[in-house]
Amino acid sequence: MLLDAASLYFRAFYGVPTSVTSPDGRPVNAVRGFLDMTARLVVAHRPQRLVACWDDDWRPAFRVAAVPSYKAHRVAPEGGEETPDELAPQVPVLVEVLAATGLARVGAPGYEADDVIGTLATRARGPVDVVTGDRDLFQLVDDARGVRVLYTNRGITDLEFVDEAAVAARYGIPGRAYADFAVLRGDPSDGLPGVVGVGEKTAAALINEFGSLAGIRAAAARTAVPKAPLTKGVLAKLAASADYLDAAPEVVAVVTSIDLPPVDGDLPARPADPEALALLAERHGLESSVRRLGAALGWPDDALG
Repeated sequence: MLLDAASLYFRAFYGVPTSVTSPDGRPVNAVRGFLDMTARLVVAHRPQRLVACWDDDWRPAFRVAAVPSYKAHRVAPEGGEETPDELAPQVPVLVEVLAATGLARVGAPGYEADDVIGTLATRARGPVDVVTGDRDLFQLVDDARGVRVLYTNRGITDLEFVDEAAVAARYGIPGRAYADFAVLRGDPSDGLPGVVGVGEKTAAALINEFGSLAGIRAAAARTAVPKAPLTKGVLAKLAASADYLDAAPEVVAVVTSIDLPPVDGDLPARPADPEALALLAERHGLESSVRRLGAALGWPDDALG
């Protein structure tokens, strides 16, 4: 099980009231929510291994160089990602808590969590569940290898299970064609304009007819007599977006070959640092969430001393 950590702690922050605070009055709703989500996922799905995948770089330079608008609207005035004031201080606390529990947390310099997930999913020898609220990761679904997305659109307790058939049913495209579809359609939440004037229906029709973005562009280049789905209007729109179509695939495609060291994602039978975890739980008012996580992981009653 690969957790898109930022997706989950943002969901926790907005799903759990900020009135959930530490003994000194600081919000800990994102930390508690993340731990409780993880406990529920472990109980419900019983993964053999689990990794919290981290955004070491939420807006990588190689993606910005390709499409400068990539996530530009989410850059804070002082730089970095625009994050709610009450959330930002909770992220380092979550990092400390995860380290003390012994749950694996993996990031890679210059890459997003998506790329860590893509690399670990590609490297895995068995089935993989990717837990995320980010549709970009739909491109990783692979029925043959047992890679699916547990999509949190409706929350952790009502996950949508996304495999190739689900992608096909939702978008009307082959299950493995999501990345090319996303390039054509665009994604305002990531600052990707898409091909202006080409929506989901046209994008799906083009992919179904020509198989891939490369196939679409090759067909457009040789088409002398326009006909659906390469109508005169669509040809003009593709031509006007040629520079974007040259660059966008590198932005949308999840990297699957980061040079990561071996990752031990085995579920910890005991906390990695019981004393530190006990102190963190007391300091931040996380005792109940830590107990629930420990119970989900099968820790003995005396795990925290």
